[in-house]
Amino acid sequence: MRKKWLALVLSVVMGLLVFAGCGSDGKDSGSKSDKSGPSVALVLGTGGLGDQSFNDSAYKGLQKAADELDADVQYVEPKEIAEFEGHFRDFAKSKKYDLILGIGFDQADAVTAVAAEFPDQKFVIIDGSAEGDNVTSINFKDEEKAYVLGTIAAMTTETGKVGILGGMDVPSINVFVEGFKAGAIAHNKDVEIMVKYVGAFNDANTGKELALSMYDAGADIVMQAAGGSGLGVFSAGAERGKLAIGADVNQIPIDPDVIIASGMRTLDNVVFDQVKAVKEGTLKSGDVMLGFKDGGVDYTTEGTKKMPSQEALDAAAAAKQDIVDGKITPPRTAEEYDAFVKNLK
Repeated sequence: MRKKWLALVLSVVMGLLVFAGCGSDGKDSGSKSDKSGPSVALVLGTGGLGDQSFNDSAYKGLQKAADELDADVQYVEPKEIAEFEGHFRDFAKSKKYDLILGIGFDQADAVTAVAAEFPDQKFVIIDGSAEGDNVTSINFKDEEKAYVLGTIAAMTTETGKVGILGGMDVPSINVFVEGFKAGAIAHNKDVEIMVKYVGAFNDANTGKELALSMYDAGADIVMQAAGGSGLGVFSAGAERGKLAIGADVNQIPIDPDVIIASGMRTLDNVVFDQVKAVKEGTLKSGDVMLGFKDGGVDYTTEGTKKMPSQEALDAAAAAKQDIVDGKITPPRTAEEYDAFVKNLK
């Protein structure tokens, strides 16, 4: 009797261990047994789902792949940067994924390390650059859309002061900052531009505090480039009766009375396209840059209740076309911004 009882306990424990080992940190959208498409894993950024920005857009593309390509998909929502490498390694070790996707510059080191350990595994990092013959790195010319949004801000401000809130003081966010500054100064040489950084992409409270400080210092328009932290800009704008500009997706529906325009990355389409490429056997490693001309970035004013003037809209459209035509090259760094300003007529 004792042996039977021990055997039963052992059976239950083993069953629990097996269950725990089947992606307990991730969320599945179907099992491989009922899916005919590629198997794909996605490591989201630390902001997680619900940021109404970068992560939500990537997840939308993943779900589109599940629906239209019959892909078997799984994703994880890391809380800390330190978790990235473990998630990538766990996915790779399982040997069940045709593609492992990551989003965000802060995942680059993790992807580079794990890709070297698993040379037969395909990886894609979006908005970051990682090394490896089995890695595709996709980045966006965010300075292009930021330039146009800076144009709108500079031609809409009534105080002559605008601001931009970055998530972190890093190159991938500074392209927003420098592009925004360039677009603003090119269309209003007297505009004052404030810049602040949250230090995180998942801290809306600090984002709100910093936005309030810019509004209280005279800015009447603040652009957010801070992921989930940027949601604080919109609540600050509503509290002070000021205006804001969104990023990554059309964020205007969050508060049409505050948000006058929004930058967009077609991140959902990029994720979907990578899964499709894997399915069709056409995925290539290397670096890819997507801008206005490639349809990788764009901007919109759709849905706002505080529509910019026609003059501002026309200037924005003209700026976009000049960028597409190669007549304007928005700066990506502080040094390029300084050179841009010197060359202004």
